[in-house]
Amino acid sequence: MFDFDKHLANLADQTVLVVGDVMLDEFVYGEVSRISPEAPTPVIACKRSELMVGGAGNVARNLVSLGTRCVFVGVIGNDDAGRALCDALAGNPLIEPHLVVDGARQTTRKVRFVSEHHSMHMLRADWENALPIDAAAEDSLIRRVTAALPGVGAVVLSDYAKGALTARATRAIIAAANKAGKPIVVDPKGRDYSIYTGATLITPNRQELADATHRAADSDVEIAQAAGELRDALGARAVLVTRSEAGMTLVGETTPVHVPAYAVRVRDVSGAGDTVVAVLSAMLAMSADFESAMRAANAAAAVVVGKRGTATLSVAELRSRLLPASTLAPEEKIVFDWAVLDDHLADWKRQGLRVGFTNGCFDLLHPGHVRLLAAARAACDRLVLGLNSDASVTRLKGAGRPVQNVAARAEVLAALEAVDLVVVFEEDTPLELIRRVKPTVLVKGGDYTRETVVGYEIVEAEGGEVVLVDLVPGHSTTSMVERSRNPKSR
Repeated sequence: MFDFDKHLANLADQTVLVVGDVMLDEFVYGEVSRISPEAPTPVIACKRSELMVGGAGNVARNLVSLGTRCVFVGVIGNDDAGRALCDALAGNPLIEPHLVVDGARQTTRKVRFVSEHHSMHMLRADWENALPIDAAAEDSLIRRVTAALPGVGAVVLSDYAKGALTARATRAIIAAANKAGKPIVVDPKGRDYSIYTGATLITPNRQELADATHRAADSDVEIAQAAGELRDALGARAVLVTRSEAGMTLVGETTPVHVPAYAVRVRDVSGAGDTVVAVLSAMLAMSADFESAMRAANAAAAVVVGKRGTATLSVAELRSRLLPASTLAPEEKIVFDWAVLDDHLADWKRQGLRVGFTNGCFDLLHPGHVRLLAAARAACDRLVLGLNSDASVTRLKGAGRPVQNVAARAEVLAALEAVDLVVVFEEDTPLELIRRVKPTVLVKGGDYTRETVVGYEIVEAEGGEVVLVDLVPGHSTTSMVERSRNPKSR
């Protein structure tokens, strides 16, 4: 089983080579409120525009947004759009651009007009020359790719059928990458997939698969059969079929695997395929298996289609889709720096939320703790748990305690749904922390009285209340530790 929690942290150690058709994307946003008197067409009142690197360049953007380095090879014209692309690529420290300038070509540029209120694309205007690049540009492209191969962990061929990835260039790049032992991910175009022979992983969408194989590709069975046929014909190790809202299907060296799409509100699908191949290549660079790479790519696609425009994602966003809440809890819930606590408190209080507080050593979690925390959370909207540091526990409980260090104790507590924040304090009592939190509700176990609860005066002076929760009989950390150390006392 691929350990996502461990390996996502290593994305910044990877380098991926991206080769393909680069283009300049412009998004013009505005409002549509009337029809033109000159023709029956809507009039968009333009408010703002955004320029970004598109096509194969969007694969690069997605890689670097994950912290992965990218060596980028493509072809541009000697024009304003080409120079804008040069500046944009060179301006990112994680991208190493190697652009072939062909003065006879026009740099591909696409302008999309978007109704901002309705999040709807109204019109796209294209400037492009989709003819194959000439032999001199092919030679230059191949040389740059071959020189870059030793320093990368995977290769992406991002084919938008704009002429950069000619049959000759594609075959030469795949041959060189295979000789160097680098996995090759192909985002294909066109009907003649024979030029991709020898690639590691091919990623057609459902319609592209049907067109390439001249077969029906509607049901799971039909898609798996067509993908298997394509894999065998190309000598690829796997074919991954993207199926939009129906998810993805992987046909590799074992039984076909289908994963459903995440249930998300789709805002814009522009560039989602680029995100998929970027994540696939980064995962393969880390020697992930195909299924794990597909699951990561599926999660990434769910993030970017929920954003407007040609979007990218961060490692944190990818982690939040892939990993269970309990795994993410430590980084999201555990606080050592009280300035971070202040930010949370300010946000909650702006929302008018009722903040509760409880505290303890929580050395060995038992049912009594769970009941206390559940009852505490039921009395408020957000629960802050004050946790004694290791030194504090030792002073209170004596030598040999805590049994678990503060990191372990905090992680277990953060995994509980009832706990919203775990805040570590160094003092013997949580008095200073309570002054900082100013909770509406202060919760302790029923073995306390109101007057013996530390901080009750502070809470009541602010109009809050003290809540005492009945304990679960027979459960005590001290007794648990004693029984573990002295078997005869069990």
